Amino acid sequence: MKKMGVLGPRGTHSEAAAQYLSKLLPEKPDLLVYPDIYAVIQAVEDGEVDSCLVPVENSLEGAINITLDTLARSEDLCVARELIWPVHNQLMVKPGTQRIRRIYSHPQPISQCRKYLLLHYPEAELIKVASTARAAEIVAKEPRGMGAAAICTKRGGELNGLITQATEIQDNMANATRFFELQRLTRPDMPKITQPAEKMLVICEIDGQKAGALYDVLKEFADRGINMTRIESRPARTELGAYIFFFDLEIADNEEALRASVGAVAKKSKWLKDLGSFPVIEAKP
Repeated sequence: MKKMGVLGPRGTHSEAAAQYLSKLLPEKPDLLVYPDIYAVIQAVEDGEVDSCLVPVENSLEGAINITLDTLARSEDLCVARELIWPVHNQLMVKPGTQRIRRIYSHPQPISQCRKYLLLHYPEAELIKVASTARAAEIVAKEPRGMGAAAICTKRGGELNGLITQATEIQDNMANATRFFELQRLTRPDMPKITQPAEKMLVICEIDGQKAGALYDVLKEFADRGINMTRIESRPARTELGAYIFFFDLEIADNEEALRASVGAVAKKSKWLKDLGSFPVIEAKP
């Protein structure tokens, strides 16, 4: 049986998204949970799992930096597909909890619910942990009188005996997270979804000391009519002012122009990696 790594423990948004995706695959993979995103991706590189599903961007809070940084340094990974997952955050507590003094969650949901928390719990201590499911575990183990609550999924809370204090507490109801399913380049036997590729992911480092270097790169795409759906930058970690750029490119009818633009950008970059073309799935759970 195929194995897919996800951020654990059980009950995270990542696990829910992976369960949804696995139902679309010809062979439903066994889901293995890991304590953090780096460990999830490393499990693919080490061959412990066949693929992994990791968050790459949230519509409210932006890029998931650990995912981008790990993709930039890896020589063995490619993107098999993208999943857009609607995010629903719940505030959950142990039965009988009266006053909430401490709220646990992953940093992303805490940021996604900032307005709600300031309005309803301005004096509560906000404690960041590795995942929403881990937050639910912590709250379940704390004495009821401590006033602990978790921002988590409904399933994550219920798995730990918590009940809902407030539902849909995210500041924007359009809250969604993009996930990448990653696999090793040497795994052509991975199950496929019959859906055409819509995007290509390209990562490169350009000479930040050269005036107009980024403009020169973007011009190669613009001149050939290639649409960029996303651009992100991260420090190259080599010297101050050195950056790595991530380009999501839309695959249109003219694939020849797309390949030509990537080739031209490669010549203007210190290095360039093509992480593959992939379909985009919009989840409707």
